[in-house]
Parts: sequence; C-alpha cells; structure tokens
Amino acid sequence: MTEKGHKSAPTIYLGLGATYHDPALAIINERGDVLFAEALERPLQYKRALNCEPDNPFELPRILRRLAPHSTRFIVATNWMAQRPWYEHLAKNLSWLTPKGILRYQGRQLTTCLETWELNHMQALQHHALKRVGLNLARIIRADYKGATVHFRHYDHHLCHAALAAFGSPFEASACAVIDSYGEEGSLAFFDHQGGQLTPISHSRGPQSLGFLYMKLTELCGFNWMAGEEWKVMGLASYGQLDEELMGWLRAMIRVEGLSLIQDRAAFFKSLEKLERRRRHPDEPPEAAANLAFTGQQFFTEIVHQLLNALAHRTGSKQLTLAGGCALNSVMNGQIMSATPFESLHVPSAPADDGTALGAALLAFSEDHRDHPPRKIALTPFLGSRIDQNALERFKAYSGVDHEDLEGSMIYHKTADLLAQGSIVGWVQGAAEFGPRALGHRSILADPRSLHMMDKINESVKFRERFRPYAPAILHDHGPDYFEDYQDTPYMERTLRFRPEVRDRVPAVVHIDGSGRLQSVTRNRNPDFYPLIEAFYAKTQIPILLNTSFNIMGKPMVHSVEDAFAVFLGSGLDALVIGHTLFQKSRAPR
Repeated sequence: MTEKGHKSAPTIYLGLGATYHDPALAIINERGDVLFAEALERPLQYKRALNCEPDNPFELPRILRRLAPHSTRFIVATNWMAQRPWYEHLAKNLSWLTPKGILRYQGRQLTTCLETWELNHMQALQHHALKRVGLNLARIIRADYKGATVHFRHYDHHLCHAALAAFGSPFEASACAVIDSYGEEGSLAFFDHQGGQLTPISHSRGPQSLGFLYMKLTELCGFNWMAGEEWKVMGLASYGQLDEELMGWLRAMIRVEGLSLIQDRAAFFKSLEKLERRRRHPDEPPEAAANLAFTGQQFFTEIVHQLLNALAHRTGSKQLTLAGGCALNSVMNGQIMSATPFESLHVPSAPADDGTALGAALLAFSEDHRDHPPRKIALTPFLGSRIDQNALERFKAYSGVDHEDLEGSMIYHKTADLLAQGSIVGWVQGAAEFGPRALGHRSILADPRSLHMMDKINESVKFRERFRPYAPAILHDHGPDYFEDYQDTPYMERTLRFRPEVRDRVPAVVHIDGSGRLQSVTRNRNPDFYPLIEAFYAKTQIPILLNTSFNIMGKPMVHSVEDAFAVFLGSGLDALVIGHTLFQKSRAPR
C-alpha cells in the first residue's frame, strides 16, 4: 500500500521482533511515545517463545484495543530485511533447510564454533519465522480496523539493535557497537550516532562470531545455549582460575584486527578440537568446568575490549552505546570503563533480540520524523503489561490466602518489616520490565544480610544451581560506599566489585569472587521500588535488597496474577505483594 496521503491519520508504529527466538512486540504512537514493549515469552509463559509469531492472534488484539482503539494507519516495522542473503537462498535450494537436509548434511564445515547443520537449523527456523510474520496482524486489522491502511517496512537486524541502544540512550552523540551471534551478513556492526541519526562505520561479513563462541563455551560447560543458559557460564566463571593452555587455544582461534574478527581455518579447527577435550562429562558437577568458564569469559572480555578500543580510536567518542546478545554479558560490561577510553556507557534493558522489536519501531518513527528532538534521558524499561485488577480481586475473594490492602506508604513499611525478619517476598508493581532482568516490578526480594539466604532461595524458591549469584539492588546515592569504581547501573547490565570492608554486611548478594551484578535504584527511575529499599534502609541501615526475577528456573518472569500465585503457592515464598495488596502464608518464615 502507498504511504502517501495519510499524514493526518492517527498512526501507530508497530515493531515486530520476528526472530525465531525471543519474539517481541513494541508500539509507538505518532508523537514518539513508547506505549508498549514486551517479549512474547511473558504472556505465553514459554521460555524464549521459540518458533512463535510476535503478532500473537490472542494477545495482540487485546493490546491494540487498549492502546490504539481508533488508529487508522499502521506502520509495521520488522527487525530483519525482507531480501535474504545469498547463502540462505543457496542453502534453501540445496534442501539444507529441510528436516532431511539437516539430518543428512555432509557439506563443508563453516569456520564457526557450531556445526554447519546447527546453523542450517537456525536459518530454517528464521526463514519460516519471516514468512509467517504479519499474517496474524493482517487478520486482526482486517477484522477490527476496517479501512485502516497498513505499510510494512523491513530493517537490517543490527541496525534495529543499534537503534534501541542509541535512540533509547540519554546521549545526543555516541559510538554504537552491536556485538551479536549473527545478523544479515555477520556478527558485528558499528555506527556513529549523532543528532538522532545512525551512520554505519563498519560491519562484518562471514561466520566469525563471539556469540557463537560463547554458545559453544556454554555447551562445553554442560549447559544448553538454546535455552539461553549462557548466564550460567558467567556465574560459574567466578569459581574458576585462568588456564593458560586453554587461553592459548582460544587466542589461536580468533584475533582482532581493527573492527574485524580474523580466523585462520586450520588453526581454528585445530584449537576447536582441543577445546572438545575439556567438555564437561554429564556425570561431573558443574564446578568441574569452572576453569573452562573462567578462561572463556576472560578471552571473550579481552576480545570485546579490543574491538571497543578500536571503535573509540576510530570515532574519538567518549560515549558508548552497546547492544546485541553479547551486551548481556554483565561481567564484560562492568570492565569497559576501565579497559577502554569510553567515559560513559549505555546498554539498553533489552539488548538482545527482543529489543529489536522496539528498535525497528524507533527506526520507522525516526524515518518519518527527522526533526524529532533526541531523547534527553534514558528510555524507561517499564514498558510491558500490567496486572489485571479484576483477576487480583478474584484472588483476594477466592484464594483463601490471608491478605490486607495497605494504603499509601504502609505497603513499603510492612514489606520492609517482613524482609528484615527474614521473609522472602514476591513483589509485583506497575508495568513489567522490558528485557530479561527483574528491576523491581516483577521481583523476588530478600534480606541480603543473611549468609544462608542465597542457598535458601536457590533450594526452596528458584530451584536452581547453588553457584548462581543474586543481584544487589542498591540506592544509587550509596553506590560508592559499597562498590569500587562505582558506576550508575540502572538495568543490572554491569557487574562491579564490592569494597572488601562491606562484603560481610550483605553476604547473600556478594558472589564468590567479591562481585555483584547490581541495580542502581533512584527515586525518579524507580518510584515503585525506591521507597521499599528506603524503608528497609531505615530499619536496618543497609541500603540494599537481594533482587532476583520472579520465576522459577526454566520459566519466564511471571506475567499474570495466576502466574504469580503459581510461584507463590508452589515455592518457599513467604509473602506476595501485588500493588498495595499483601498476601501472606499462614506460617512463620523458616
């Protein structure tokens, strides 16, 4: 459909994250306000929502009825180019993207850490995801928005990553890096961000990928990268030590030249074969792979910092915006300021593929509003769904769980009392976080002063491995008192080192190596969370709460009242707060 002649129509910019994993939806209005952004895994309660369409036929109508009931013009922006790369067409024509082709593949092994048939599998899933995207939306608009005009735009995948990082940052200018597993042609892309515009500097072509390397590392440590278990490698790495032999193999596989990754085919596969000898056996405990995790994490950090130093030299910028799946590596992020010339860093709350839905919508809006003023403050992460109040009233009436409605600040003081007494609390407030980390709206909270609290939550609430740490949510003003070289970290995007003299005060959130993946909490950014930590501080003189995502291992963060109660009643949670309602089990904390 033509896009001319509709300038006065109420317009909605609808971003569809159409990657086969982590599909997502974003909505921006004609003024540039972000109305909604959410990964589909949340309403489906299906981790990563593999092979699901972002325009879900049941969720999307509900969201549009609430946010855009009278729109007559839709700009639909997707996070991949419609024209697919030549190698994908080749693989398709050779039937490598079919079940038989994947099972029987005997072709040349590409120079990557993953098997070529695994790459073919991912390409096949992506091919089908792009063919399906928009089909449900077309039906919804045809049925519910008769006469509306619809225009589709398709953007380069890494440009979508960059758009969220740059346009969602508080910077008017920055160097922008996208470090990913793969995009249209490669794994890296670099941009100059000036005055609301992104200008390409460099992008890679070929199979070289730090994302693929970390996926392989995850596999060798005995975890499942398809399930997104790279987090476990970061947690496990703190228990290990540097293995010089392993580091030599890794350095022989990949090196940096400028803004490019270089691989020598013979040396690459020779080193990869050696790495396979260190694969953790299924009968061994995870800690058996600790040195592998530590060394792999060190190498990954070393390579990323080399790339970022080259970018800083190329641009002269002191401000960095960073996105792509590799930007979820908080350990690496926490060292950027000390290892590069950059003086400021912004990583969005959703730097991975779910974030490209919002990046695509931002690109479409920017294309139509070249003179729109750049953002002055960082985009809020609280862009997702809200709790259904009718459902909450039903649970209050019929759940049989003791509850009380607390007015004003009482909810914060009563919850702080429970936390200080050792209770573990599920905390649900306002719009859900966009991105993988709980930031005080869909959180499980606890007192960080107890040495045994981490084990207690692992064993009776999250049901996960003991080596995985919990995050300290800290009042921003107290950050320098607790962390060395403190940095404002609004989205848990950086891991910093606790000061030695305070570690005994909050042992439940201090990792084995003295670090913590923190969240900096301010009154302006976190009006529904700051008063709770403030009340806890008034009672305990500790300006920190243990904060972890409101879920159990293997499930996404809770989305509905029903989800919250499933975790509350099926785990060792002592209390549940939804808005200003406090539910408590009729027993004392253990």
